[in-house]
Amino acid sequence: MNSPRILVVGAGLIGQRHIAMLQARGWLAAIADPAPAARGVAEAAAVPLFDDLEAALDGVKPDGVLLASPNQLHVAQALACVARGIPVLVEKPIADRVEDARRLVDAARTAQVPILVGHHRRHNPLIAAAKAAIEAGRLGRIVAVNALFWLYKPDAYFAPDWRRQEGAGPVFINLIHDLDLLRHLCGEVAAVQAVESSAVRGFAVEDTAAMLLEFESGALGTVSISDCAVSPWSWEFAAGENPAYPKTDVPAYTIAGTHGALSVPDLGLWHHPEERSWWAPIRREALPSAQRDPLEAQLDHFAAVIAGRAEPLVSGEEGLRTLQVLEAVKRAAREGRRVVLSGAA
Repeated sequence: MNSPRILVVGAGLIGQRHIAMLQARGWLAAIADPAPAARGVAEAAAVPLFDDLEAALDGVKPDGVLLASPNQLHVAQALACVARGIPVLVEKPIADRVEDARRLVDAARTAQVPILVGHHRRHNPLIAAAKAAIEAGRLGRIVAVNALFWLYKPDAYFAPDWRRQEGAGPVFINLIHDLDLLRHLCGEVAAVQAVESSAVRGFAVEDTAAMLLEFESGALGTVSISDCAVSPWSWEFAAGENPAYPKTDVPAYTIAGTHGALSVPDLGLWHHPEERSWWAPIRREALPSAQRDPLEAQLDHFAAVIAGRAEPLVSGEEGLRTLQVLEAVKRAAREGRRVVLSGAA
């Protein structure tokens, strides 16, 4: 299958980015979205528009489905695709709740239908280069990691009421991407502690949070996030993968090991060229990396999965594990205690 026919469900901001890329490849089969604004998107793309998923599945019989719909619809819509044997790419998060995500993952495994989760940053060549350096032992044993997500969301961002309500803050909307990359680069998380604050805006949702991650390897991680802090330190600014955000030459993550340290995404590898000692010289090596839009790479990967040429890089199981860590963070902040992840030591 050289040219898959892919249905996009949801014509919002992220859906429109997928639609444009699929249209450029000639892979866009149709759009499903009941919102009136979706009609103009479908007309511009010259593809059929359907009000709901089932009608679209019957109408175009796609080879794959990309779900860019509201989070609360992900599981029901993905299950409908699985029931028809259609591979599906679900935008993050895979579900609102861990139990619902597990139900979807179990159904897909039983039906042997691929589920991919849209943690697109894993498709960025910068992350591939960082992962390769870690797996090659350039850092030695990882002992500590620090991640920052600090930026300022303007007042206009919060005009829709739902963005001021529980579940719409930076922990659920933004941190989930960072947690997924930390898992990918540093291994599984065994336990978390966390605190949240809404002191600046006073909304029902947090504007700042801090957490401690305990990895199964014994490494420790600190994470600080805020969407009311003027700052250049965030993946959005540092990676330069989305032209909507200004590019800055600073890291978002720093990972330290027994033989070296790595800043990401600027890929600065620090090591002692001779003796490992705080009295000895330390040098920075810039790791090479290719440049590519990770959303485009993710779509090409989805096509390969549909054709049976590849296994999902971010499977439903991976999306479930990341959601488990996020849920543990929320519980730790809510209950004021250390939360051990299910199945972790």
